[in-house]
Amino acid sequence: MGGKNDKDTNLINDEIRASEVRLVGDNVEQGIYPIEEALKIAEGQELDLILIAPQAEPPVCRVMDYQKFKFQQRKHAKEQKAKSTKLVVKEIRFGPQTDEHDYNFKLKHAIGFLKEGAKVKSYVFFKGRSILFKEQGEVLLLRFANDLEEYGKLDQMPVLEGKRMTIMLSPKKPGSGKKKEAKDAPEGAAQQDNTPTEE
Repeated sequence: MGGKNDKDTNLINDEIRASEVRLVGDNVEQGIYPIEEALKIAEGQELDLILIAPQAEPPVCRVMDYQKFKFQQRKHAKEQKAKSTKLVVKEIRFGPQTDEHDYNFKLKHAIGFLKEGAKVKSYVFFKGRSILFKEQGEVLLLRFANDLEEYGKLDQMPVLEGKRMTIMLSPKKPGSGKKKEAKDAPEGAAQQDNTPTEE
């Protein structure tokens, strides 16, 4: 039968103080039993009586090997942790008057980040008197969000915080966006070679 360490939270066997318990599990006849009888059932199968729902009336116990029970709990916790993986946020900075080449370069990076499953925080930084171009910055960010529509969804409209105007984009799940036409390919994409080949 299993042992415990200080980090374990489930009471087992003689630690259970209830006068009667509800037994559940595949290897027992489910129902309400006096604690003494429940302990005998567990002992007869060389297993542990594990308290799994102390708040229930009466408390619920499972008959199984304690080490196996802890293993299943750890496995479940690991699966839950894997599902809620830490979200990565990548930042992309623009100036209010970013040129087309720089824009396309940053757009390409943003597509890569979103495909990897990272969030993209994009902002326009207004230096000195460039704050006069805040409308221009907003148009730039909305265009950026629109160009990334296939890969990410806009979490918030442009927000001005001090000298920064920011948007946040979350990655789309694969298959949730329609593919764009070839005409939307970034500038500088390789052109088809129409040179005739010799027979």
